[in-house]
Amino acid sequence: MSPISLALTAFGCIFGGSLLGMYLRYRLPGHHLDGDTKDVVRLGAGLIATIAALVLGLLIASANGTFESRKSQVKQLTANLLLLDSVLALYGPEADPARRLLRRDVDALADRIWRENREGSGKSRGYEISAEALALETELLKLSPQNDTQRYIKNMAVSATADVGKTRLLLFANAGDSLPMPFLGVLISWLTIIFASFSLFANRNATMIVALCIYAASASASLFLILELSQPFTGLLQISSEPLRNALAPLGG
Repeated sequence: MSPISLALTAFGCIFGGSLLGMYLRYRLPGHHLDGDTKDVVRLGAGLIATIAALVLGLLIASANGTFESRKSQVKQLTANLLLLDSVLALYGPEADPARRLLRRDVDALADRIWRENREGSGKSRGYEISAEALALETELLKLSPQNDTQRYIKNMAVSATADVGKTRLLLFANAGDSLPMPFLGVLISWLTIIFASFSLFANRNATMIVALCIYAASASASLFLILELSQPFTGLLQISSEPLRNALAPLGG
């Protein structure tokens, strides 16, 4: 389920809880809504609200950590590609074929990373090194250093290529990670109970209904934010692929 769909579902459940509370207020016998009952309901709702607030805070922190971690990994991948290209440029004209392959492969690399993390289907198929990556590694191995400087530069290029591969595998290993739906279902049920308790002892009027609608929308927006941050490669808050795609200037430019 997409973040917007789940947020709308949460809003419907939470605001529906408010409407249920209004309905029960005028259907329950008066002695069911006396002071003792009100105190018990408010204490119970307060306990659930405290737990829900803690969980929401932890989820937002966790989702933001996930987003920043993936963003950092993409930046690291971009930096490794820039380093690899710089090292190959130092090697000399003999490395130009490898540099051309590197530029050609960046778009394919970005497409695959965003596709795997968006669909979350990469894990089910297992990771396979791309033909483009194999071609680049083969081209690097073809380099025949003529002196100690070129040998050192070639070793640096191989090391940078290995760093690119490690970061790429790390992004693949984290593909498809998301919050479990049963967990979110429990959280939504807590919020529904809380909002039902809000309206159970309040007189029904337009101001109360509008206020509860705004509060329900705010609670749903927090769930939307959590889901958006936990899926960094899709949605409104997704990580941009442009810095990675545009990292390498045209060869000879």
